[in-house]
Amino acid sequence: MDKTIEIKKIALNDLHEQLGAKMMPFAGYNMPVRYSSDIEEHQTVREGVGIFDVSHMGEFILKGPKALDLIQRVTSNDASKLFDGKAQYSCLPNDEGGIVDDLLVYRISEEEYLLVVNASNIEKDWNWISKFNTEGVEMENISDNISLFAVQGPKAAEALQSLTQTDLKNMKYYTFEKGEFAGAPDVIISATGYTGAGGFELYLKNEYAEEVWKKIMEAGADFNIKPIGLGARDTLRLEMGFCLYGNDIDDQTSPLEAGLGWITKFNKEFTNSESLKKQKEEGVQQKLIGFVMEEKGIPRAGYEIYNSQDEVIGRVTSGTQSPSMQIGLGLGYVQKANSAEGTEIFIGVRKRRIKAKIARPPFYKG
Repeated sequence: MDKTIEIKKIALNDLHEQLGAKMMPFAGYNMPVRYSSDIEEHQTVREGVGIFDVSHMGEFILKGPKALDLIQRVTSNDASKLFDGKAQYSCLPNDEGGIVDDLLVYRISEEEYLLVVNASNIEKDWNWISKFNTEGVEMENISDNISLFAVQGPKAAEALQSLTQTDLKNMKYYTFEKGEFAGAPDVIISATGYTGAGGFELYLKNEYAEEVWKKIMEAGADFNIKPIGLGARDTLRLEMGFCLYGNDIDDQTSPLEAGLGWITKFNKEFTNSESLKKQKEEGVQQKLIGFVMEEKGIPRAGYEIYNSQDEVIGRVTSGTQSPSMQIGLGLGYVQKANSAEGTEIFIGVRKRRIKAKIARPPFYKG
């Protein structure tokens, strides 16, 4: 019998429809994919300022004297380095050498942390972390009560400054403050994002979402702020070479293969740390690489990657035509022997082999 999957709605679903957004199911939520065109929205963020509603993301609060111990146990990065107001990118390794999810860890206080996880993995991550919660850490899944806006672009600080006492221009990357924003209390204002264009992410209670969105649009009007959909979010993150869970990293890919050694710290024990340490010492078999097309063609996820002898050496995990650079580019896994920067490779597009070159992200240098 078919099990109908219920598509959830974010708090501002109706507002996005009124704004003329093209809405599509994404990670179990009805989400705005575009408002005008992906290219126009992409350029708005690269050159000015745009606002994304990414309220589908999941948020967990972990509290108590053993909260840090639990985070250290389940995440690969070293959360003991965090201080109040500091955020960290990390991942949840599984027992088989792959990744349960990638996430952000926010230290609110010594005994309170916020974890931000991918929408498609909310239940999976909750169950995974709960499995290791043997010391009575208080866990709360606040995902359904929180809206998240990403205001991104070089003009983001200027556009938002009138709405908060927090000094946005001088906020360091991956730090955050909790305070009033656009009249809403207890908003987490975070100098993070997924675009490489600079900006802020705002976590607030759903009941303030519409009012805050409208005030951001008003304050940003002088800077030509526009709402931006998930289509442009994907091309923006790809120009930076940022991984997308489900494409470039998943339950089968190790953080070391994915180039995430920098968030995999072996000065502590965590899930599967022993075998990951061994993998680091012995070397990985495959590696996530970035590449740019040298001939006309758009690489897509699933396309095969060939060497100059026409042998399959890997596959594309994410690809697009870069709106900023007007070339095809992407990410993919190849055998380690074929992973050196500058190596000539070929992408199999239907029956053709289109020349590309391995390049180190970020592709877009700004």
